[in-house]
Amino acid sequence: MGDVGGGLRERKKQQMYRRLSDTAIGLFLEKGYEQVTVADVAAAVDISKPTLFRYFPTKEDLVLHRLADHEGEAGRVVAQRPAGCSPLEALRCRFVDGLARRDPVTGLNDDTEVLAFHRLLYTTPSLVARLHAHLERDEAALADALGTETGGGVQARLAAGQIIAVQRILAQENWRQITAGRSADALHPEALAVARSAFAQLEAGLPHLARS
Repeated sequence: MGDVGGGLRERKKQQMYRRLSDTAIGLFLEKGYEQVTVADVAAAVDISKPTLFRYFPTKEDLVLHRLADHEGEAGRVVAQRPAGCSPLEALRCRFVDGLARRDPVTGLNDDTEVLAFHRLLYTTPSLVARLHAHLERDEAALADALGTETGGGVQARLAAGQIIAVQRILAQENWRQITAGRSADALHPEALAVARSAFAQLEAGLPHLARS
């Protein structure tokens, strides 16, 4: 029974994380990030402000929680890649598959709610700063996963930084194109070609990560 009870508590906890984050993002999109306080979010969910802070220590965390499932993803892709698959091949396949699925993290998604979230994320200075911290953790996780191929240390960090930067730039460029009026379906062939070219550049500069 202990495991069952623990599992139920964990599910309820995760549901509260999601409820708080979704409520906050909805309020931020409706009224503006700066116009909504943490107290406003707590009141909307009928909990106290101290209780909210036990879930999310900062206002920015309420927004970045939506990206939580993706944190460290590049490192996991490399660590869990199948035998015979190089690190860069695994990462390229993951990104290309994300484009096909219109995964929001690739930027190739023209859903109205997704676009509104990205606009909030990319145009709010404090959220941009917190996003950089998120990307730095991604780099660290990827560097750990690349340790064997790179010898670890600064070489692993340099390689991870290049890879994460390429994925970030690809996603932001797709987002910019879509906010300029392109549809995801129309942009997909171009986004796919640009992604393949970008990973080819990575393979040329990091040949030891292109070998299985």
